[in-house]
Amino acid sequence: MGVEIERKFLVKGREWRPSAPGKSIQQGYLCLDPERSVRIRLLQDRAFLTIKGASEGARRFEFEYPVPCEDARQLLAMCQAGLIEKTRYKIEFAGRIWDVDEFHGLNQGLILAEIELESETCEVTLPPWAGEEVTDDPRYFNLYLARQPYSLW
Repeated sequence: MGVEIERKFLVKGREWRPSAPGKSIQQGYLCLDPERSVRIRLLQDRAFLTIKGASEGARRFEFEYPVPCEDARQLLAMCQAGLIEKTRYKIEFAGRIWDVDEFHGLNQGLILAEIELESETCEVTLPPWAGEEVTDDPRYFNLYLARQPYSLW
């Protein structure tokens, strides 16, 4: 059974910017139920269908399956709400890899950092660019941002 344990933080300043380019992501939701979501994600030349359960703190069930890119493009056209567009950067800090997402389109201006953990009790050294923790704030879930973009807050 797949379980995702993830903490999420707002990013402050510009110190986080890596020299390496990020990867372009487009994603949309085929199911917008708060208790479960079904997401299609196109990550440059790869695509995934992901099913997630409701969040319980930093933990939730997650199942992810590769799909052909052409199928992903067709599924993105079927999505229920707005698409999420972002660039993802992988940044190493204190022996861990952080995903930093810089949002575009209607979510322009939002930058979030996520770290996946082995357990909810893992100690994490925060990078200096990690701002307020928003793990438990549903407004920062991609599912919410698809329906209520950051620019409309």
